[in-house]
Amino acid sequence: MKQKKKKLSCHNEYDSLHTIILCPPKYMEITEVINETQRSYHKDNIDVKKALNQHTNFLKVLKKFGIETHVLPSKEEFPEQVFTRDIGFTIGKTLFISDMKMPVRQGEERELKLWLKGRGFEYIDLVEDETEGGDVLVHGNTVYIGLSDRTTAGAVERIQAYLPNYTIVSMPIREDILHLDCIFNIVSENEALIHREGLLKEDVNRLASEFELIDVSREEQFTLGVNVLSIGNKKIISMPINKGVNAKLRERGYEVIEVEFDEIIKSGGSFRCCTLPLKRG
Repeated sequence: MKQKKKKLSCHNEYDSLHTIILCPPKYMEITEVINETQRSYHKDNIDVKKALNQHTNFLKVLKKFGIETHVLPSKEEFPEQVFTRDIGFTIGKTLFISDMKMPVRQGEERELKLWLKGRGFEYIDLVEDETEGGDVLVHGNTVYIGLSDRTTAGAVERIQAYLPNYTIVSMPIREDILHLDCIFNIVSENEALIHREGLLKEDVNRLASEFELIDVSREEQFTLGVNVLSIGNKKIISMPINKGVNAKLRERGYEVIEVEFDEIIKSGGSFRCCTLPLKRG
């Protein structure tokens, strides 16, 4: 019997979140420094037990709000596998699989593809052009893509070729910033978190003409204050340590759900980085 094709739908970053993929940080470790955040924590490294507990609590919160959570099996050879957003990303009804640049992460794509094939999900494999999902944000028919150390102009061109009806906006980000979603994150139809110092002035001006920008300080950018997860209906998962971000969101009428995640962010990613949405809205 032919397996029924699974439907994908992800048209923005803030509609109700229905289906996501995660991976527990069972083997999480900073084996080699591949971003500036890791450089700060490399000596102390990761307390895996604490990271697992925090990830489990995060999973419980997602389930509490009725979000269907699929969990990839953790593999010992992939210490960064918890950051499922980077391995793939959904734009509209199309799921793309990234081509990971860093050797420590290469192979994570294979595990995701095996999981997807076994469950009837179709995808486009972005081979040869390096890209990671943390650089990709969807806003209707516009897709913002950060040009970072992990995502190339060639990848942007390839994505545009697959999505002729979309407008792709590419934005270079400061070289010490890991991904676009560490400095820019859309939280509603007309609001977005931003750390302006990570982008070119002309790109900040463009975003300011399209969104009401909510500024994030340098200190809270470092603690991944921009990398919150919107789950729909103005509900946002954020860390309690990012008090400034949380206060600004609450002032604008958001329900901020605080979840401890300080162990996992030591490797350079937070809630958005740890979730790969398959269906929103």
